[in-house]
Amino acid sequence: MSSYGRYNSPQSYAPSAPELPPPSNYTSQNTNYTQPPPPSYNNYTQPPPPSSNYNHPHNYPPSQVSSSGYPPSSSGYPPSSSSGYSNFPPGTNQDVIRSFQMVDRDRSGFIDDRELQQALSSSFHSFNLRTIRLLMFLFKHPHESLRIGPKEFTELWNCLGHWRGIFERYDKDRSGKIDPLELRDALYGIGYAVPASVLQLLLSKYSDGNNRRVELGFDSFVECGMIIKGLTDKFKDKDKRYSGSATLAYDDFMSMVIPFLVSYD
Repeated sequence: MSSYGRYNSPQSYAPSAPELPPPSNYTSQNTNYTQPPPPSYNNYTQPPPPSSNYNHPHNYPPSQVSSSGYPPSSSGYPPSSSSGYSNFPPGTNQDVIRSFQMVDRDRSGFIDDRELQQALSSSFHSFNLRTIRLLMFLFKHPHESLRIGPKEFTELWNCLGHWRGIFERYDKDRSGKIDPLELRDALYGIGYAVPASVLQLLLSKYSDGNNRRVELGFDSFVECGMIIKGLTDKFKDKDKRYSGSATLAYDDFMSMVIPFLVSYD
């Protein structure tokens, strides 16, 4: 039986976010960490969950938070217009369109990594460029260079909204950071039974070399989650019987893992 559960991913080049698990009485304080908490295997073909009801990280007053759950756009920019941006999916929230327009200053209909960093950092969290470039690679159209258009930007925005809900669910002490135990809880909660050795290896990527406990901000948490989910989804494509093992050609293996190993700094 596979440790990553029985579920199927939608056929799309754009990654999706895991479903936010239902509330649980499980907390890290009451956990015996010699035994893993029970994983929750979600059906990721289900519609995305509603927006998180947790406080927004920037603590905007309710009157200043849009119906999408995201903070207001900065003032001083022209109002939203559909002119030149017909590729946004129908029903896209105006905050998303406005955020794209604000950084697409040449009105090309595409934004690069620096522009994406500006758009996301003003709405979610201060994103480092490494995470931005990984997200850009994962969400861009396969036949495009390292840039994204309105459709991909909307998918990325919605995906990050779901990751924000997961982050807030498992940030038990409301520190604004995810520590190793909270990260393990979060990954188990969304259905990924990551071995301790793999988790330790992943966290070492974010160590400053001073032997301090690693704590992840939202951008690094998203990066970790996208790596685990992305590699798991690719492995599942090869593990047709959900047995937890698969036979891969060398080219397939290299194509699978290298995008997640390359330094995007």
